Amino acid sequence: MSLTIDDPQAQALAPAPRQAGASLARRVLARLGNSRWTVPLALLLAWEIGSRVGLVPPRVLAAPSAVLATFWTLLVSGELPSNLLVSLARVATGLGIGVAVGTGLAVVAGLFRRGETLVDPLMQMLRTLPFLALVPLFIVWFGIGEVPKVALIALGAAFPTYLTLFSGIRAIEAKLVEAGRSFGLSRLELITNVVLPGATPSFLVGLRYALGHAWLSLVVAEQINASAGLGYLINNARDFMRTDIIVVCLGVYAVLGLGTDFLVRLLERHLLAWRPTFLER
Repeated sequence: MSLTIDDPQAQALAPAPRQAGASLARRVLARLGNSRWTVPLALLLAWEIGSRVGLVPPRVLAAPSAVLATFWTLLVSGELPSNLLVSLARVATGLGIGVAVGTGLAVVAGLFRRGETLVDPLMQMLRTLPFLALVPLFIVWFGIGEVPKVALIALGAAFPTYLTLFSGIRAIEAKLVEAGRSFGLSRLELITNVVLPGATPSFLVGLRYALGHAWLSLVVAEQINASAGLGYLINNARDFMRTDIIVVCLGVYAVLGLGTDFLVRLLERHLLAWRPTFLER
């Protein structure tokens, strides 16, 4: 027995297009509602629409489509990669110096009472100073070349490294130290096998803070007579009211910050694999 389209039984068995479309729309909306990207995408859409209809003038803020086009132009021309490498070199140098100085001072102050007496009061005093306000003094001391830029980044990275590592060393449980001594470990062996490994989680937290301070310091440092770097691009764009270039550079700063934080998280998983919280993953 065959059913035709005019047959009521065939119509009952056939899926209703409207109901299927409504069900699909509900599923899509439910999935978007549970996504963490819903609000950012909605803001981007509102930003684009506002720019298209003239609510957001280009001189105030360029449209997302214009920002993407500018990003591609800067990428293809090589202007963005070359300036990005300059900024990365400054951050790497300043971060390396700052982390090394902060780590050394934290170890001295954390392991030795005399070291704490000499180092900690000075560091606690200096960390209360707004280090970005030291820019004029750095210019007087070091001129307007690369030295004040790197010094500012190093200063911004040194304090969080020192504070977190010093706290981590002092937070080592006395029972662990006593257990090490009961096994016959010398003072040096206690430091290398008990104290420093136990303070590693605090050091990695400080490293994440140091990276954040380093990128913040870079933004300010590259305003000091920079002839290359992301800050140089921002300064030129400001003079010509190119908000699209400014937004591109700010986006690159944000991506770099997230990328370096992700690398530290990977380092945590490798170095802290002995912790139970990491073994359960």
